[in-house]
Amino acid sequence: RGLRLADRRALYARPATGRRGRGRRQPPAMKILEGLGTTCDADGRMHLAAMGPEADLAHGTIQRLVLKPFATSQTATNLARLGAGVFHAVDDALLIARVVTGAAGPPPAAHAASAVRGWVLADAGGAFEFEITAADRTEERQRLEASVVATHEGRPFVGLNRATHAVVEGAILVTRVHLLGTEEVKRRLADLAVLVKKTGGEREREAFGLLEASV
Repeated sequence: RGLRLADRRALYARPATGRRGRGRRQPPAMKILEGLGTTCDADGRMHLAAMGPEADLAHGTIQRLVLKPFATSQTATNLARLGAGVFHAVDDALLIARVVTGAAGPPPAAHAASAVRGWVLADAGGAFEFEITAADRTEERQRLEASVVATHEGRPFVGLNRATHAVVEGAILVTRVHLLGTEEVKRRLADLAVLVKKTGGEREREAFGLLEASV
């Protein structure tokens, strides 16, 4: 089984209030969740990308997703062809950093999804297989509405860690260099580095180092 890590634009950068940050607002139960998504390429290989969809949490679990991939991304191409994928809740800072920066590393273990053609990461906190139910592909950032058709419980949640959150924020910044400029991104990364040094472990420090080196 092969694996392709996502390009840097995969999807950490997105507005919190609908398309292009204006107009459409999220319903009260919708939250933007940071995680990783898997889709299948034309040969059935797993494509892994950063993903930050809006998630419907009205009933205490994810039942609906709104994804906004860039039209030129491999994720968008795969979803247009198959109409399905898997969203993962993850807290592995190093894996997130490797995906966002395109750094080489061992592919994460995965097994076949149960309800869609796709892959489920073995070490995720939770996995949500989805099918696209509606699509607006008229703009650079597509809007894809999806229903969750299968849910997998992963390893237990062990608690919040500020360094992990700093890595997630850093990953978002790295994808916004073209918007914020290199110097501004470096300045913000320097602020986050304090949290990583103070509260992180070896994996968080390695992850943050990948982000810093990519700018």
